[in-house]
Amino acid sequence: MGSHDTAGDRPTRSTRRTFLSASAAATAATVAVPLLAEPAAAHDAPPDGPGRPVRPQPPDRELRDLLRQVDQRRIEAIVRRLAAFGTRHTLSSQDDPERGIGAARDWIHDRMREYAAASGGRMTVELQSYVQQPAARIPVPTTITNVVATLRGETSPNRTYVITGHYDSRASDVMDAVSDAPGADDDASGVAVVMELARLMATRRTAATIVFAAVAGEEQGLYGSAYLAGQLKAAGADVQGMFSNDIVGSSTADDGTRDPRSVRLFAEGVPTAETPAEAATRQSVGGENDSSSRQLARFVADTAENSATGMRVRVIYRRDRYLRGSDHISFLREGWPAGRFTEPNEDFAHQHQDVRVVDGKQFGDLPEFCDFAYITRVARVNGAALWSLARAPGTPKGAVIVTSNLTNDTTLRWQRGTEPDLAGYEVLWRETTAAEWQRVIPVGDVTEVTIDLSKDNVFFGVRAVGRDGHRSPVAFPRPGS
Repeated sequence: MGSHDTAGDRPTRSTRRTFLSASAAATAATVAVPLLAEPAAAHDAPPDGPGRPVRPQPPDRELRDLLRQVDQRRIEAIVRRLAAFGTRHTLSSQDDPERGIGAARDWIHDRMREYAAASGGRMTVELQSYVQQPAARIPVPTTITNVVATLRGETSPNRTYVITGHYDSRASDVMDAVSDAPGADDDASGVAVVMELARLMATRRTAATIVFAAVAGEEQGLYGSAYLAGQLKAAGADVQGMFSNDIVGSSTADDGTRDPRSVRLFAEGVPTAETPAEAATRQSVGGENDSSSRQLARFVADTAENSATGMRVRVIYRRDRYLRGSDHISFLREGWPAGRFTEPNEDFAHQHQDVRVVDGKQFGDLPEFCDFAYITRVARVNGAALWSLARAPGTPKGAVIVTSNLTNDTTLRWQRGTEPDLAGYEVLWRETTAAEWQRVIPVGDVTEVTIDLSKDNVFFGVRAVGRDGHRSPVAFPRPGS
């Protein structure tokens, strides 16, 4: 980690300029930096300058083994069983053993407990309940229950990553708690992703904690996920990433178009929980494309677009689709990075629809319209991201870009993480017009560096690196001293 890859960084003149100066406790390093860079040959080519081009993080042997074990048959069985409860409407029966949300809740809970039994005590499962008083789409006091399986991290247990699917469903009328609402795609598919990953990860060890949650009340107004986020906040959990899997069951659009090898990941730019002071800073220096959620989304693409998943992650620069929302919003409201996975093409005849046939066309969210091989690949994308997050050091905290003086170089500072396997840090940078990080500079186990690039001309970020090569998401520095 202490060495620098300077291949291709040839000076254009005989002078050599220092671009990195470490803190007093670290050894300073010097590399040659071109003073007059030639324009890139292609629009998306990495710019000339310090460091090397950014490369994706390949899956390690353990991750490849985990992803191979994602079982399409189990995923299909989960979707079909949840659909068979008839309706899982939040206002449906809580105590009927065969039909309604209570029966689905108990079935999910039993399966999660079976998975946890193989964890050696590392995974615990709870029914997380509260009574929601009358509110929007909740006409009477109603018990909302999340099924939560928590896999405790071994070395950084407070650092937490969350994955959810919502197990409630709805018919055409959002207040109709009686009609069939099988909810196969929306959202038994997401629950199946969560449950299959809980099963596979229960027997594996991670540094950080992972929460696998089947939440209720989503269709009525994100009630279950809001409660889950509130409970984590009250417990002081350091939530560094959250994924909502909502409508991940099909790759076929209403016109028959298929895109079976990509999944959308919605990630907001301007943070939902941004304060007026933070907004003023962002407006003065930029950063609309550098929220923690955008950094999380970039991390997912970096770790989950590969031959082990067989998928493309299409990051969408929005919080969610038009007129829609999902459980990641509950976490965004708490100030945590979060995103929503959803299928690339939607068929609205099979979402939020009464089960019926009109002019020979079948409506309703039925299992027959799901693509179980596709759900399996989406589970692999989630698994690759979660595993890589939970095995890596945490996202650096306290990242600052020093703005106390006018200079043509850039000094960055951050707090050192406490992970026992922390090897050091990397500084990333890109042109301000580039959507993705372009070059990376390994800087070693330090907490301060000075780069011979103007902070006025490029964007910078910092990420942590573990001894086994796992890298954290990037921290975008705020102005400071």
